[in-house]
Amino acid sequence: MNELIILKAARVAADWHADQRRKGVRQEPYVNHLIEVAELVAEADPGNTDLVVAALLHDAIEDQQIPVKTLAKLFGERVAGLVMEATDDKSLPKPERKRLQVEHAPKKSRDARLLKLADKTSNLRALAKSPPAHWPVERRREYVDWASRVAAGLVGVSEWLDGMFEEAKARALESIPAEAA
Repeated sequence: MNELIILKAARVAADWHADQRRKGVRQEPYVNHLIEVAELVAEADPGNTDLVVAALLHDAIEDQQIPVKTLAKLFGERVAGLVMEATDDKSLPKPERKRLQVEHAPKKSRDARLLKLADKTSNLRALAKSPPAHWPVERRREYVDWASRVAAGLVGVSEWLDGMFEEAKARALESIPAEAA
């Protein structure tokens, strides 16, 4: 039955994010990001179904304003709690949200740390493959630096996922042109 709940979460996430695209020049469907994050956590912690489901749904509250009660009803309190732990408070200004991600990273639960690290890994992979067209070189460098500061508080749970983050970081840095913005 684990496969069934994962497939249900994938379908629900695809429905909720149907009109959302990634920020990169390729404008990939956003669901690709959710699937990649789920794949990363599944590899890092095989058999942790709730974590895979939470990975598929991790942006539902933040991006789609899906109530946490809806997540709990559909997928259980543990999944809803993990999604909440991965969700930024959008009522705060962006610089404050980014600061709090760095500050709160080491205080997160084990599973939320895996989820956030997988999310940052996927984002850096996307930055390397398809950066946002409107992001100047300096903004790309700043994003890699910030993601690295968040990740510093997340590493240590999965050596494999730590390595995937470092690999994504290296590729993102290599993809940034050497000239100044």
